[in-house]
Amino acid sequence: MTVHNLYLFDRNGVCLHYSEWHRKKQAGIPKEEEYKLMYGMLFSIRSFVSKMSPLDMKDGFLAFQTSRYKLHYYETPTGIKVVMNTDLGVGPIRDVLHHIYSALYVELVVKNPLCPLGQTVQSELFRCRLDSYVRSLPFFSARAG
Repeated sequence: MTVHNLYLFDRNGVCLHYSEWHRKKQAGIPKEEEYKLMYGMLFSIRSFVSKMSPLDMKDGFLAFQTSRYKLHYYETPTGIKVVMNTDLGVGPIRDVLHHIYSALYVELVVKNPLCPLGQTVQSELFRCRLDSYVRSLPFFSARAG
């Protein structure tokens, strides 16, 4: 099992942070275009799920999978979206995404007066702690590839 990449978006679709670990295939387009495509897809899926659900869904869209990867999704009440792509063997990771938001992003970025909100995260401490946390996850494999 492994982690491929992680996106962090604000409520306006700005990609605040992107990291990758075991991503085998690149999109072949500029990163800014990739971010726009990812956010647009998330927006569409969320809209589809909310309109087509036969029940009033409390959490809404949490994940989807293809034949090659699984996309995990977590959205905060403030509209921050955390997206992690993993391989198919990874189960639900809502708690992991919540930890990335609350213990890393909020503590190291939001509460840091030197980090302007609404812009790409420039904090090296955030990047290092995020990388360490993801590498410590039980489903992160150093031998993936």
